[in-house]
Amino acid sequence: MTDAAPLIGVLALQGDVREHLAALTAAGARTTTVRRPGELAEVDALVVPGGESTTISKLAALFGLLEPVRARVQDGMPVYGTCAGLIMLAEKILDPRSGQETFGGIDMIVRRNAFGRQNESFEAAVDVTGVEGGPVDGVFIRAPWVESAGADAEVLAEHEGHIVAVRQGAALATSFHPELTGDHRMHALFVRMVRERTGAGRVPERARAV
Repeated sequence: MTDAAPLIGVLALQGDVREHLAALTAAGARTTTVRRPGELAEVDALVVPGGESTTISKLAALFGLLEPVRARVQDGMPVYGTCAGLIMLAEKILDPRSGQETFGGIDMIVRRNAFGRQNESFEAAVDVTGVEGGPVDGVFIRAPWVESAGADAEVLAEHEGHIVAVRQGAALATSFHPELTGDHRMHALFVRMVRERTGAGRVPERARAV
């Protein structure tokens, strides 16, 4: 096992890029932004932030990233999607916009804006399997939920009877935005997943308690 921390990229097309970079750094990873296929090729893992899933889909295609991300996810690259990022990791969207595509990676069907519009955003305590220390403070902004998850997808959390966190192999997705809370435990979970998959780095003391 190498001493080098894993290099995790944040897809920098839209969304809370800086907040994810800060959370990943606090969780013990090295970080960079990803806008081009060449940058994607350099990273051990990828975070797909929130934003607007249709816009992310179109920009990913425009920047030549749609197929390269799909290929790397299919090959087992660890990936974490939050909010719109969860939609981008779904195999199927119930109500897709015209021409909307996803990266895939998790056998799930999702519903866009399921928890309501922008003015119906809320915060809620969410118990997440694999995250110790009590509930995670989930920030839900025009958030999707998972209508159904396949046999290979592990449901990690629900809110009001709806699935809001899922893992399948090296892919992780949440309906909520953990990067906006200052609680880095979801990012620490993902960094652990990356280390397990890539063998990169030793777990720092601050991340072991997560």
